[in-house]
Amino acid sequence: MSVFVFGHRNPDTDAICSAIAYADLLQRTTRPDAVAVCCGAPNPRTAFVLDRAGLPPPRIVMDVRPQIEDVCRRDTVTAALGDSFHDAYQRMREGQLRALPVVDAERRVVGVISVLDLMDLFFRDATDARRARTVETSLHTMCNVLGGSFQHVIDPSRRDELLVMVGAMSSEGFTERMEAYPNAQLVVVCGDRPTIQLPAIEHGVRALVVTGGYRLSKGLVELAHARGVSVILSPFDTVNTTLRLKSSQFIDPVVEAGVLTLPAKATVAEVRGSVERSTQPVFPVVGDDGRLVGMAFKTDVLNPPRPQLVLVDHNELGQAVAGADEAEIVEVLDHHRLGGGLTSTQPIRFVNEPVGSTCTLVARQFRAAGIDPGRGIALCMASGIISDTLHLRSPTTTDVDRDVLAWLGTQCGIDLAEHAREFFAVGSALRSKAPGDVIREDCKEFTEHGVRFSISQIEETGFDLFWERKEDLRAALEDYSVRQRLDFSALLVTDVVSNGSVLLLSREPDGWEEINYPRLDRGLYELEHVVSRKKQLLPLVARLLAAGA
Repeated sequence: MSVFVFGHRNPDTDAICSAIAYADLLQRTTRPDAVAVCCGAPNPRTAFVLDRAGLPPPRIVMDVRPQIEDVCRRDTVTAALGDSFHDAYQRMREGQLRALPVVDAERRVVGVISVLDLMDLFFRDATDARRARTVETSLHTMCNVLGGSFQHVIDPSRRDELLVMVGAMSSEGFTERMEAYPNAQLVVVCGDRPTIQLPAIEHGVRALVVTGGYRLSKGLVELAHARGVSVILSPFDTVNTTLRLKSSQFIDPVVEAGVLTLPAKATVAEVRGSVERSTQPVFPVVGDDGRLVGMAFKTDVLNPPRPQLVLVDHNELGQAVAGADEAEIVEVLDHHRLGGGLTSTQPIRFVNEPVGSTCTLVARQFRAAGIDPGRGIALCMASGIISDTLHLRSPTTTDVDRDVLAWLGTQCGIDLAEHAREFFAVGSALRSKAPGDVIREDCKEFTEHGVRFSISQIEETGFDLFWERKEDLRAALEDYSVRQRLDFSALLVTDVVSNGSVLLLSREPDGWEEINYPRLDRGLYELEHVVSRKKQLLPLVARLLAAGA
């Protein structure tokens, strides 16, 4: 199973670039199965970086909770109506299975058959002599199960309800017993015994099965032609031939119809209860078109493998991909405060350092391992640092960020100052996105002093577009807050030219009057020199909420 390297739920450039770069490092060192993934499409600035770096965007995964198609067995072994007991049992035995899905010609599920069902077919009505010797099959199926051949045959594919009778007695006693049954239903099994073969043929039985590798004489074959009697030659002795004839029965009567099928796209959690309550031995898995795509057993659903995750640029489950709480977190690489909800059943690698960008931490690991990141990965990491530190102007910037960015500049071979100018000129969210998308572009949720809230942040070159769209953005914040059941939502709009921000709130929580920054309008504040959500705004919000608690 692959290990997914994930940024946070609403990924910015640092989250996506650090996931791509760290997955690349893991692939080249300890985890060749590492895959960079993200919870949404890259924003225009990140897309600009990836295009310039010549890197594909990471795979988008919105939920890591395993789906049935992730845990089912794709190498399906199936049965069909009209299959024999023998064939179904052989498939179970070869596949080491105790049940099979039964499908039609278009692979649509018509039922399930188990070993117990087959045994019921084989041993049913043991106290009723007539029912015990009845087999519903065809002569063609009988011959195949025996591995035999026809010496003469009439209508071999016709489905018949046949009565198997062994000619192992005197000819008089055999003839008397044979005449008690309808001749058209009788299949007589005998060895090289003309005294049994002749009366059976004269009686006009449906078929005569000659055992032990023997053949009918030419005269008896001619008589069989005349009386319409089919002749099957079996290589087995009488006992084994009779058992195999019993196993030539069609499975149709004991196929369990109306079974529980599992949609391939359903999550394991969605179907776990139904599977747990079911007594089915196997669960057919079907695609959107209703056709079989796999099969699952109860253990597959009740104890599925847990996906493995590496979290970068976040350490709180509330910011992680949906289903992270059911996954195995194997590593964390982050530069934010410690959040809540993250636990592990065993020790994990946890790197959390006060630097300006997660890409700084990833690049430092490349250097420590003595591995050349390559031009594209180097530019990707440099862009993450430029984005998160506003090209080293944010108060979150450290000497480590400066040193690492200088090193990356030598690796990617371009003027990073010019790259930074082009980066920030690309993709104004206020110019290109709907208000709701602006709020979700780089949004993180937090809980402080029992208050749940979100802070979104965008970087712009000037505030002109913000003033034009202020009321629409306020309405989008209010809608997001209601939809996510938050106490309030905030949008921090940062001007990368002046290194200042404005803060817009869906509503002002208790204690907000102590903010001590100029209030420009309802729920709108000017935050001079505040550019960092992590190091400046979040601590401020936490203090205000503590005062209002």
